[in-house]
Amino acid sequence: MTPVATISKIEWTEATWNPVRGCSRVSPGCQHCYAERMAHRFSAPGMPYAGLTRRAGNGEPRWTGKVVTLPDALKEPLRWHRPRVVFVNSMSDLFHDGVPSTFIADVFDTMVAANWHSFQVLTKRPERAAKLAHDLPWPANVWLGVSVESAKYLKRIDILRKIPAAIRFLSIEPLLGPLPELDLTGIHWVIVGGESGPLARPMHEDWVRKIRDTCVNAGVSFFFKQWGGVMKRRTGRVLDGRTWDQMPIAARAAE
Repeated sequence: MTPVATISKIEWTEATWNPVRGCSRVSPGCQHCYAERMAHRFSAPGMPYAGLTRRAGNGEPRWTGKVVTLPDALKEPLRWHRPRVVFVNSMSDLFHDGVPSTFIADVFDTMVAANWHSFQVLTKRPERAAKLAHDLPWPANVWLGVSVESAKYLKRIDILRKIPAAIRFLSIEPLLGPLPELDLTGIHWVIVGGESGPLARPMHEDWVRKIRDTCVNAGVSFFFKQWGGVMKRRTGRVLDGRTWDQMPIAARAAE
């Protein structure tokens, strides 16, 4: 069975916490969603993701659009005594339209109470996050990020800037095109990565370097996750002779 919370292999976090299951596609970055594929492996009757995925006409997994909230999972981070960086809902989107606003508030209550952890909330739906922002607490240990896969979705950053999260970050993965007009005003951290898997779309080196240089010039923490591709272990995550593992905590402390 897929656990609600687990130690994570994702390079930019330490653990995942999934009080919500299920999602739906909203933009091209979702096309080869790893969570969609993983959920489908556990979607048979009686399994954790039953009814949340289906097979599309081409045989690939697809979210059905249904989401399930897990009230019993809400207190899980309170049982972790060692401080952790926690990716919230790696298998969903907390601000999906199917998640009741009352449950979102419950998730935030847990993050406030578990103040020894840092929680990374990542969404492709910043419009809803902005709509609810005034009714939610924004403690220093809650980070909010948006996914931006191409220049078409830079507007998500403008919405993120208006939300009073202590740390605002961008997940630019999979990077599907250049971002020449990337404005990092009010942004504290940028993650960049190429798509991986058998159908991975290409990412050009110059796209990555431009974003890296923009971060360096703006004093924004930069994290390069991977080149990706069909064999991501072979392509690795070295950019111009080094790895880039900057985190926003030290940068914010310096401010």
